[in-house]
Amino acid sequence: MDYHQLVRDCLKGQAPAQKQLYDHFAPTMLGICYRYTKSMSDAEDVLQEGFIMVFKNLHQFSFSGELGGWIRRIMVNTAINYLKKNSRYQTELLFTDSVLHPVATEDPEVLLNAKELAELIRQLPPGYQAIFNMHAVEGYSHVEIGRMMGINEGTSRSQYSRARALLISWIKKFSAVNKNETYARP
Repeated sequence: MDYHQLVRDCLKGQAPAQKQLYDHFAPTMLGICYRYTKSMSDAEDVLQEGFIMVFKNLHQFSFSGELGGWIRRIMVNTAINYLKKNSRYQTELLFTDSVLHPVATEDPEVLLNAKELAELIRQLPPGYQAIFNMHAVEGYSHVEIGRMMGINEGTSRSQYSRARALLISWIKKFSAVNKNETYARP
């Protein structure tokens, strides 16, 4: 697919090109939106808002990077904005700089498939989930996360560490349960 031509056709207002761009990227972007929300309905809302932003700002695409990466960044920003403005998430997005507990640095020796890990990540509180996804999955630095979320870099680091520690504890429990089930099976 020639993304450059597709973008040019979209900028000319050609509906078939806009549909092709949406159809090509929507399934992947829905997965990204779902990682930041607690329901498929919310993820679909974020996806729609995100594509509105994509088409509204398509003239800013510089053709110097990957179109999918550019759209992904818009989706992540849209998801973060959705979490900030949606009252269902607001109380759970409060960030504090208080120290909770030390974070374990050891990695559990567990085999999880991607679906199981993704489901565990989705169980994190929204603030932890958003920062974990932004840093571990999307690759944003804590400075970038702080800027996007309106928090300081240290808060981003501590929230990421807490999310990671919580995931590690859940993975260890998950592993212990599965290990017991494995031994209990005939």
